[in-house]
Amino acid sequence: MELTEGQVAVVTGAASGIGLAMARRFAADGLKVVLADVEESALDKAASDLRADGADVHARVVDVGVRQQVLDLAESAYDTYGAVHVLCNNAGVGSGAEGRMWEHEPNDWQWAFAVNVWGVFHGIQAFVPRMIKSGQPGHVVNTSSGDGGIAPLPTASVYAVTKAAVVTMTESLYAHLRAEHARVGASVLFPGPHMLRTGLWESHRNRPDRYAKERPRRTPYRSLDQWETAMKDAGKEVAFTPVEEVADHVVDGIRADRFWLLPESEHSDDQIRARARSMLDRANPSYLESFILD
Repeated sequence: MELTEGQVAVVTGAASGIGLAMARRFAADGLKVVLADVEESALDKAASDLRADGADVHARVVDVGVRQQVLDLAESAYDTYGAVHVLCNNAGVGSGAEGRMWEHEPNDWQWAFAVNVWGVFHGIQAFVPRMIKSGQPGHVVNTSSGDGGIAPLPTASVYAVTKAAVVTMTESLYAHLRAEHARVGASVLFPGPHMLRTGLWESHRNRPDRYAKERPRRTPYRSLDQWETAMKDAGKEVAFTPVEEVADHVVDGIRADRFWLLPESEHSDDQIRARARSMLDRANPSYLESFILD
């Protein structure tokens, strides 16, 4: 797919982090951008900054876990611009779950699934039929993670499970689009290859009351800065990938009609091989042993 001036890109989770970086990159290439985010103040600032740079922007407060809000987002986008060519289902949250899986609160799972899984599904159903019907070239990018999308980080198991679901959903979407001979492609994004400075660590700030925790956390939420400091104190340096680099990877992948938006990484490749080897050998998942021993 060629990305050309005047096309329209819709990005969820667009007020910060990867979503905002993608919106900026699309705008820099001359696309009109529709920004959707649950955090109104951050969304207003993001839209204002983009407009100040000359971008054509439409912004809307959306909780992607609420189906009707995503359907309304699609109506608003088409009413404003008449078309959508790129859809980035990017909104995501951590779960806030603590301890072992059998100790988790159901609301931790329900909130994470509402945003990370249902939010992607709602986006597909709200936009893809219209994108296909238009007959114009289009592309859908669904944001997953190496945590779950490649192999789970058991200490963040809820998030991992949701991101594994995004991979399978996108594989199925790809097959369905091909079966329809649609001019719409699909990709699954694995941001990285290193850590990213995003608001995911502070997801709890936007947690809806309907998914409120039933009991106080045993430990306070830890910010990214606090985690990075703890890692450095333990003698481990943490590498970070700029979100702008992720956005460039997305644009390159759309243009190349590349399904796996998976940056080269020795660590990721080792995980993929270890997991595949375990499955092919019908062997226990030794690639999880470092976590089992914790």
